[in-house]
Amino acid sequence: MKLIRFTTALLTSLLTLGWSNELCFAQSTTLSATPVNTFIGTQDDGNTFPGASAPFGMMQVSPIGEHYSGWRYTDPKIRGFGHFFLSGAGCWEQGGQLSVLPVTGSIQAGGDFDISKASSFDHKKYAASYTHEGEVGNAGYFKIKLSSYGGITAEATALTRAAAERYTFAPATTQGHILVNVGQANERHNVAGSSLQVIDDHTIEGKIVTLSFCGGTKYITWFRMEFDRPFKTHGVWNEAGGKEGIRSFSQQGEVRPHGAWFTFDVSNQKPVTAITAISHVDAEGARRNLRAEGMVQGQLLSFDSMRQLAQNAWQQELSSIKITGDSQDERTVFYTALYHTLLQPLTGNDVDGRYRGWDNQLHTVDLKKKETYYEYFSLWDTYRAQNQLIALIRPERAKDIANSVLKIHEQGGWLPRWGYASYETNVMTGDPVTPFLVDLWRYGALKGKEQQAYAALRQNAFGVPAFKVRAQGRAGNPNYLQNGFVQYDRAFPAKGMDVDPHHGGSATMEYAQADGALAYMAIGLGKKDDATILKKRAQNWQNVWDKTVLDKELGFQGFPRARIDNGDWYTEIDGSYSPRSEHGFHEGTSWQYQWLVQQDVAGLVLAMGGRELAGKRLDAFFALDALQKNPYEAVRKDWVVGPYSYYNQYRYNPNNEPDLHAPWMYTHIGQAWKTTTVARAAETLFSNAPNGVTGNDDLGTMSAWYIFSALGIYPSTPGTGDFLIHAPKFAQAQIDLGNGKILHINANNHQAQQTSYIQNAHFQGKTQNKVFLTWEQIQAGGKLEFNLHPTPQPWGSQLDALPVGLISKIK
Repeated sequence: MKLIRFTTALLTSLLTLGWSNELCFAQSTTLSATPVNTFIGTQDDGNTFPGASAPFGMMQVSPIGEHYSGWRYTDPKIRGFGHFFLSGAGCWEQGGQLSVLPVTGSIQAGGDFDISKASSFDHKKYAASYTHEGEVGNAGYFKIKLSSYGGITAEATALTRAAAERYTFAPATTQGHILVNVGQANERHNVAGSSLQVIDDHTIEGKIVTLSFCGGTKYITWFRMEFDRPFKTHGVWNEAGGKEGIRSFSQQGEVRPHGAWFTFDVSNQKPVTAITAISHVDAEGARRNLRAEGMVQGQLLSFDSMRQLAQNAWQQELSSIKITGDSQDERTVFYTALYHTLLQPLTGNDVDGRYRGWDNQLHTVDLKKKETYYEYFSLWDTYRAQNQLIALIRPERAKDIANSVLKIHEQGGWLPRWGYASYETNVMTGDPVTPFLVDLWRYGALKGKEQQAYAALRQNAFGVPAFKVRAQGRAGNPNYLQNGFVQYDRAFPAKGMDVDPHHGGSATMEYAQADGALAYMAIGLGKKDDATILKKRAQNWQNVWDKTVLDKELGFQGFPRARIDNGDWYTEIDGSYSPRSEHGFHEGTSWQYQWLVQQDVAGLVLAMGGRELAGKRLDAFFALDALQKNPYEAVRKDWVVGPYSYYNQYRYNPNNEPDLHAPWMYTHIGQAWKTTTVARAAETLFSNAPNGVTGNDDLGTMSAWYIFSALGIYPSTPGTGDFLIHAPKFAQAQIDLGNGKILHINANNHQAQQTSYIQNAHFQGKTQNKVFLTWEQIQAGGKLEFNLHPTPQPWGSQLDALPVGLISKIK
């Protein structure tokens, strides 16, 4: 089939055919201004993927290796190039379905691919060696060279619902094959069933049913793939071996080989290009997606044309924030973090507007209003930073995200916790959807739907889903509403991998924080009775605060502690208890969770014995003395080091979510300069290298943390809309707020590679003594200017400079 290259004339055609302005805004781009290295985070369980994706894209094309998330930078071989991935997720069983690999050799009985032996078609056996030399991973484009099979160059690019792959065989090669494996995916991601049909001599279609994400439910991916020219021969394989000429097959059952090969004449050295589209709706959805995004006037786009469109789309997204200062490596780290932040949630609706809801029925968005339905919500992670960053720079997208969460409630009967495709996984604990949605309400993303959102949140905060409902909601609510705490009960029945009573201590603290945020929304909507109840519940963290608990080594007394069913404090079997114990806390200890009281900082400080003692406790938590002497070494030696080393720890964990906000607790108590010290040190954990992300990136959460930290603003208490300010990393930053306004952040006396502190600050030309800006101030744009000093300064230490606290705001 003839491919069409992208030209100025075709831009008009694309727009006429319904392409969004997001994908077609320019004819040329310069990526050097916003450099991205997609290999960052592909080592040491960062769990990012290096392949191609559009912003918030439905599909991604990336290599599959031995790692459960898809790819680790040191994986020895590439098993194929899959067509779906999540960025930075910590669960196993995720993505890689529809695996494609170019190969050479004979496919026949006794050949390189022995059709008499099914084992010949196991991707672990036929996987290709590769070289990192010459590899490319930037926004919208991926390239790597396979050293097996005579040497084959593999390239990929992607738009929202369609992607292109180009495979260039070695010059001496006369015959190449494309293996399409629909029976295997990422390591530990089981395919429960699949089918494939050869439509004509250059087109295939099919579907893949996978068991996905932390023991979750089956879901279906439909696909259509069109090659740029006819294949000479083809065949299929299953558990019995291979057979040439078969045009269709269907398979049920896990871990069974299943796929097809397609043979091309490559003697003219012309690459083989494939355009693929997927859908979570049906086969027709995949066809329409391919026609809309992979074709123009009935002809396939060329690879280079799609690549240009993809990179233009990314340039538009990445240029939302412009930074000045520091090295090219630091710029690459920054823009890669922004790239990772803008990969998800994923587009859920097909180009015709249809999507599969949580009731497993088909629904349609309003295309006239340019609505998008989003899915894949890792709320326990993203409510802390990624949600706020999207709202800051893409307010229209934030509205669609908020509306998508409400649609989940409409169709599924309950709000999500960790929504994977069109079902609830019940992974993680607490009540993350409340701060997530309340923040979006505070940012104006729920305008016109405030009452609907509040009703859904109230249901979640005051009730429990019925047994037959997949969602768990606040499973600890019965005890929490009656006694003010979630009991610690490891035998409590769960609908998934996690449930709140299995982590009663942390669940209580997360419920209380969520109640504080919802109380603030209740006041804003005039629901005073609810606000009174919720404000009281926001202080339930005190019910799991045991003032007698002593850290014997450091001498601090008073820590959160889980309680069992009858209200007694949890103890070890010998009657002891340590605040460094993980019992009762999800992926952390009392030391990490003690700071999760942003809604009542004044009460927390009082429980710790006052501001001075709270400050000393923070100093111990961050190993401040060591941090000031050698920050690069201290964060790698004294903090929590491994991505899964949450337990029995008493230091700051930069690899996981529970204490991401903790550096700004210094700001809350009037020691803002220490926030800058910690932030600059933590930023050294992000680097222009495969291991350059802390822990799992968790669908952009860690990356969003870095963006805020580097900019000098960080979202404060959920629901308030306030942003705490600290010394920025870069000399200048311009943030396009998506509303026609620009926020300029200037750091005078900025010194690259050196920690500097705020001597004084100005906003809109006026002295800025307060340590925070409101949402309204930021949305108005203007200039935030810092005068920095190389030594710590007292700016932000006065009581009237500090946030008054959410509890005080709820009157």
